Amino acid sequence: MEKAKKLAPGVLLCLAIAVPCWFLGKAFPIIGGPVFAILAGMVITLFYQEKGAAKAGITYTSKKILQYAVILLGFGLNLSEIARVGTTSLPIIVSTISTSLIVSFVLHRLMHMPGNISTLVGVGSSICGGSAIAATAPVIGADDEEIAQAISVIFLFNVIAALIFPTLGGILGLSNEGFGLFAGTAVNDTSSVTATAAAWDGMHPGANTLDAATIVKLTRTLAIIPITLALAFWRTAQAKKAGGSQKNEFSLKKVFPFFIVFFVLASVITTAATTAGASSAVFAPFKDLSKFFIIMAMAAIGLNTNLVQLVKTGGKPIFMGLCCWVSIAAVSLLMQQVMGIL
Repeated sequence: MEKAKKLAPGVLLCLAIAVPCWFLGKAFPIIGGPVFAILAGMVITLFYQEKGAAKAGITYTSKKILQYAVILLGFGLNLSEIARVGTTSLPIIVSTISTSLIVSFVLHRLMHMPGNISTLVGVGSSICGGSAIAATAPVIGADDEEIAQAISVIFLFNVIAALIFPTLGGILGLSNEGFGLFAGTAVNDTSSVTATAAAWDGMHPGANTLDAATIVKLTRTLAIIPITLALAFWRTAQAKKAGGSQKNEFSLKKVFPFFIVFFVLASVITTAATTAGASSAVFAPFKDLSKFFIIMAMAAIGLNTNLVQLVKTGGKPIFMGLCCWVSIAAVSLLMQQVMGIL
């Protein structure tokens, strides 16, 4: 009870920011609620720097509620449907994820960028934007400013993709199937994938690429599992290599993403239930709650972020995001050509 009282002011503040941002995200899906929340938090913190009693709850929201959001995300994944439809896109997904991670690693070395922000931009660009960043951040120990910077970069190129990809697909002569694969693999966040595919469907009546693009996107989301596990083991190996006090203080248990285990369990529950005849609509409230928790967490991250510092240090991450984004789009189209889809 004492802990709840301590956390309440900060959690309620994040909740108050999240509610209007949720509705703004519904009204402007091309931007999305999380981006509105992180921007609102950053603006508010310019005038509200000493958090006082709210500090503990804000930190709790940015860390724990973010992990609960990832767990609930699992209820939106029907593994049998992904296995049936998503396997066609698997070579493209693996290629685009690998490309983004390689590009971010190379640029990290060439531009001497911090490891955490490079990892978050690379993972966020290649897997599923904010959800991937939410899952990866606690594993690598990223702070709120690094998370905010990565989210901002991903958002920028999401908006550009949603605006230009439908026209670009028409210029390139993509088929409906081809554009569904392109949108699902080359656009980061789920809301932006939806907006991009819906724009294509509006330009091509009867195309119905929205369902295909969404399933491809959900298949990409599963890459959260191996990526976070690999990063956890990598951090453990790095700590052991460092030796000394760091070796004694560090353990796999501290960084192992146990919330990913619950994410997988949620996916298995959804799959088993729908296979047994339950409607997927049963799990819709969990998916909505996951999205709302992400918005709450982004509000908390915004409240812990120095907007002035973010602008000053944003050049290199934006350039990295641009390179990852262009590389992913190019590889997605190239793989379609190789597979004979184009």
